[in-house]
Amino acid sequence: MLELRPNCECCNRDLPPESDLARICTFECTFCADCADNILNGRCPNCTGNLVARPIRPASKLVKFPASSKRVFKAEGCAQAAE
Repeated sequence: MLELRPNCECCNRDLPPESDLARICTFECTFCADCADNILNGRCPNCTGNLVARPIRPASKLVKFPASSKRVFKAEGCAQAAE
């Protein structure tokens, strides 16, 4: 099950579970759409995988299966993934 991390790793923007601005890779690294598109060019800087829209978990399921509260943030910011 997806963790639904609460923030962008690059800019620390809040990304609540219902956000349509969250992007993830297969390892669930999480970024906002602005960072994913404008800084990272659609590639995860950690694994070089592609970043896609994070699914939205229905609110009724969040009660039993809550989103993660663990924030991951790179204070130094993010750089483009190496090819």
